[in-house]
Amino acid sequence: MNIIETKIKDLLILEPRVFGDDRGWFMESFNQQVFEKALTDRGLDVPKFVQDNHSYSQKGVLRGLHYQLNPHAQGKLVRVVQGRAWDVAVDIRKDSATFGQWVGVELTGENHKQFWIPAGFAHGFIALEDNTQFLYKTTNYYSKECERSIVWNDKEINIEWPINEIIKPLVSEKDEIAMSLKDAIYKESIF
Repeated sequence: MNIIETKIKDLLILEPRVFGDDRGWFMESFNQQVFEKALTDRGLDVPKFVQDNHSYSQKGVLRGLHYQLNPHAQGKLVRVVQGRAWDVAVDIRKDSATFGQWVGVELTGENHKQFWIPAGFAHGFIALEDNTQFLYKTTNYYSKECERSIVWNDKEINIEWPINEIIKPLVSEKDEIAMSLKDAIYKESIF
């Protein structure tokens, strides 16, 4: 597995080895030992995964920027198994040197990339194709009481979403009225 470091130390892109021939392909989508070594080699905490989630989206569906507060904060290992998505993580740890910065990566059913997003980051994605299926392993269970969102188009964060006349964002009402990062700081709704 190839591990790619991003501009934010804690966020990693994982590229599994894919073995293919004229019959199709095979890959090891997750290996606890390999994942642990990738994190420990970089001085990062190793999580325990407790839940898998699967979403299905049409082109333009934008989900996020979601996170959960302690004691139910979640790390996520995400990947697309069908279709394409632009996936984004935003550092919302108040004391972090990279607070408010974001990293984006295109995840597709063809490139097999995975994105490790630890707790302390808001997460979102936009589907770039119809029938995009997104899988993620989480390090904590969902908690409605701890669920929070930052608005996807917060001008302070300034995420470069791949939006144009072909890909227009379809956002839930809940995500459209989410708070800004500045309001989240003020309301102490971040890490």
